[in-house]
Amino acid sequence: MNSTPLDLSRLKVFPLSDRDSLTRVEDILIAPDVAPAPCPEPLASAIRRCASDVLKARANGAGVILIYGAHLLRNGAALLLAKMMERGWITHLATNGAGTIHDWEYSWLGRSTESVRANVATGTFGSWDETGRYLHLALLAGGLRGEGYGVALGRFIAEDGTDLPTAAELEAMLRAEPSHPLAPARADLLLAIRTHDLPSGRIAVEHRWKQASILAQAFLHKVPVSVHPGIGYDIIANHPLFNGAAIGRAGAQDFRLFGGSVETLDGGVVLSVGSAIMGPQVFEKSLSCANNLRIQDGRPTVSGHSIHVVDLQDGGGWDWTTGEPPKTNPAYYLRFCKSYARMGGAMHYLQCDNAVFVQNLYHEILARA
Repeated sequence: MNSTPLDLSRLKVFPLSDRDSLTRVEDILIAPDVAPAPCPEPLASAIRRCASDVLKARANGAGVILIYGAHLLRNGAALLLAKMMERGWITHLATNGAGTIHDWEYSWLGRSTESVRANVATGTFGSWDETGRYLHLALLAGGLRGEGYGVALGRFIAEDGTDLPTAAELEAMLRAEPSHPLAPARADLLLAIRTHDLPSGRIAVEHRWKQASILAQAFLHKVPVSVHPGIGYDIIANHPLFNGAAIGRAGAQDFRLFGGSVETLDGGVVLSVGSAIMGPQVFEKSLSCANNLRIQDGRPTVSGHSIHVVDLQDGGGWDWTTGEPPKTNPAYYLRFCKSYARMGGAMHYLQCDNAVFVQNLYHEILARA
């Protein structure tokens, strides 16, 4: 039995530009002014209902939360989402760690995505220096400001890099305020500086494709964006700089941020687009937290919200408007439907390509606004 942990500090990483990236910004981005192909019924009616719900929610000051997986970004929806944020139709975005990795790679290199099969076999899958290095720098620097994952990386992209204090400055802070709430973040950065010989001062990292970054656009439009990562889920673990504490701290801040937006959902809308596991899992815990605090305060629980779930699977052949299927039905085990169906409000399932859904939704809202 091998009980010795791997020494990740010995990992060999490679320039991201050397990778055979499978997708390019210029090939995937959907221009907002291009009209989508018409959707067939009953999908078209479902999108019209969703557009109506979004406009009604915003007219009443309620929140509209978009929860998305990495494929929505990879399918080119960034420009559409930027327009929706600009017009105030989306009030919070949430994604997983993979969503941020593709986001950063597109914004910096203009390319992303690799062959998992080919690169795992050679030990190169995920072992790309700049991706692991700069995402960690963004989170470590953001930790000094108490920022979550989404705003820290969005700022890093929008502002083309970050600033790091010296090791001596961090040591002085820790000695002066060892119990400060930011002391753990300061200690993590100090350790990274010492271990990896990181420079102090300005670290300039030009992002030439900011328009392809949902995180940067959210930062620029001042729309909250939360990231809900897993430790070891994402390729930034395949790097000598890997720091689970920095990732977890940033993710924990974003879980609280997400819960704050769930508080705005009375009469609001949840759009879960291509997030089969993270979205429903995080939403059910956040909704429970919000209701817990409301009950303590003598307030009614979150109600009147609608949930529109989009995925390519067929929903198990079950009519989710009739309620939850029995455990003997395979549809019961579709987490992206079952969990949301338990969250109050009205849950609608749309079997659709995620970029097609967002493009049609954008134009439907635009026509009505």
